[in-house]
This record gives sequence, C-alpha cells and structure tokens, in this order.
Amino acid sequence: MEARLQNAEQRFVELDAELVTPEVLGSPDRLRELGQERARLDAIVGTGRRLYAAIEEHKGAAELLEGSDDPEMKALAEEELTDLSQQIEALLLQARELLIPPDPLSDRAAVVEVRAGAGGDEAGLFASDLMRMYRRLAEREGWSIELMSLSEGIPGSIKEVIFTVRGKGVYGRLRYESGVHRVQRVPETESQGRIHTSAATVAVLPEAEEVDLQIDPNDLRIDVFRSSGPGGQSVNTTDSAVRITHLPSGLVVSQQDEKSQHKNKAKALKVLRSRLLDQMIAEQEAKRARQRRLQVGTGDRSAKIRTYNFPQGRVTDHRIGLTLYRLHEVLDGDLTEFISSLRLAEEQERLGADDE
Repeated sequence: MEARLQNAEQRFVELDAELVTPEVLGSPDRLRELGQERARLDAIVGTGRRLYAAIEEHKGAAELLEGSDDPEMKALAEEELTDLSQQIEALLLQARELLIPPDPLSDRAAVVEVRAGAGGDEAGLFASDLMRMYRRLAEREGWSIELMSLSEGIPGSIKEVIFTVRGKGVYGRLRYESGVHRVQRVPETESQGRIHTSAATVAVLPEAEEVDLQIDPNDLRIDVFRSSGPGGQSVNTTDSAVRITHLPSGLVVSQQDEKSQHKNKAKALKVLRSRLLDQMIAEQEAKRARQRRLQVGTGDRSAKIRTYNFPQGRVTDHRIGLTLYRLHEVLDGDLTEFISSLRLAEEQERLGADDE
C-alpha cells in the first residue's frame, strides 16, 4: 500500500503541472478528465499525508513513553498512543478503500430483484424485511427508489419485488447484495417455539442504457395477456400485461403493474436489458478471474452469502467470514461495515489474481 500511496502522490504533483498547460486549458474534455482524476487523487493524497503524520506522532509518543521516568508523562504518552493507534487504524482502512480503482458502473442506478425462496410464508415475510432494509439504506444514503413490480403473498409478505435505486454510487455499493440471504428465527405462527430457516434471493443488476447493448427486435417474442390479481377497473380487464422472451438467452420478463400495455412493455424491456448486461458482465468477470475464492461481486445468485440469526442477534457474511452482533441495525439499513469489508476483500483478491 505504501508504494501505491507514493505513486498517487507523484501522479498528483504531475497533474497539478499538467492542468495549467496551454494544451489542457484549450481542451475542455481533457481538462474535465484530468480534473476528475485529480479530485480522486486529492482524497487519497490527503488521507496518506494524515496517515504518515499520525505514524510519526505515534513513534514520538512511543519514544517519550520509553524514555520518561515521570509517571504523569508516561500516563499522557500512553493515552496519546491509544488515540493515535485508533487514528492510524481508521486512516489505513480509509486509504485502502480510496485506493480501490473506481468501477465504471459504480454510479449506475441498480435494478434490484428480491424473491422469496425456501420456507413458505416465512420466506415471504423475510423478503419483505429485506425490501425494508434496502429502503432504509436508500434513505440513509439519500437515494431514491422506483417500484417496478410487486407480487405479494400473505399480509406483510412478498413473493417477488423488482425496484430501481438511483443515486450516487448505488450499483457500486449494492452489487455485493446479490445472492441467497438466509434467516433463522421463530416464526410468529410457530406455537412450539422452534427455530425455522428460510431464504430469499437478491439480484442486483446495473441499470442498462441503450448504448450498452443493442437488442435485435427479431430476437424478442412479445406476448400480451390479461393481468391477474388485484387491480383497478382496467388493470385486469384488458390485455395490458406484457411478457417478453429474449430468444437467444431464454430470459423471460413479465410486467403487469401498469394499466398501459405500452408502459408495461417499456418497463419489461428495461429489466430485460439490465439482466442481459449483468449476464455479459458476469461472463467477463469469469474470464478475468478464473479461480475465484470469494463469491464477491460475481453476480452468482446460487451462493448463500449471508445469514440473519434472530435468537443470537447476529448477521454473518459467509464470503468474508464477518459476523456482526447488530442484527436490528443491519435490518434497519446499516450495511456500511459489510459493504466496506466486501469491497476491500474483492480488491485484495483482484490484486492477488493479477500477481499470479
């Protein structure tokens, strides 16, 4: 990490010199590109300088502690060493995160799909809990949520929900939620007090734009049908529901929430495009890292990634072996520690793969 911080410092100095040259000043696109690079490096360099300053202060406090016979001075030095150790640890974590190369898709909106898995009604209730967790995370981050489709089960439960989350860094942070989420708790309907295990699957896809991939209309089969389930006067009395099948991949998307067939088709195409982009990214990732030890950010929804244990009040992420005894805070949208740790684990693995 020291070498990477030094490289960032050197590049930062180079950029300051480059940004005032006539060639760059005369090119708005180049000026903007280098300005964005400088802004990213500014945070890295500032953190690195604070880190090195804290390390030097720590050395000084350690020398003072070792060389002083004054009990009062020793106590002050010990207190300062404790504070500086905490500062160094926090700055190291911050520096590692800042040194992670930016994901070109990180600021994309994310299409999130949550589906109840094994466990019957309890799985549907857990899927509803996960939907609330992501709503609360969005509120914390200042993101917005647009509901795409919703299929409910018993009161308070969800069979399937698809929604789009928009805001700064949305996909870059939510992408680690893809996979099987498992819950262990005593259902309200359980009279014997036995713990049940249920599951829900989460898929997080980058919102695809038309420029990302072109879909040949000849590759699509579009069926229209009458909406089912609860609806207004016209929702389930006209052929407004749309099912789109992408013939080459076999992907199928249905949409029936809107009264307008045109709106349902537009929403279905949006979800289909995001699923195709996610599939393309997953294939590229598999080629780039053939021997992954972690199921981090690969889009693999078959792997159990996290367990929420209510009796013990703990949440465990199985990809990195991280357990937090803050179940209710996590379900209230506090996913910061998991997301940060997963990002670092992925970067460390990527660096290791590149060295092989």
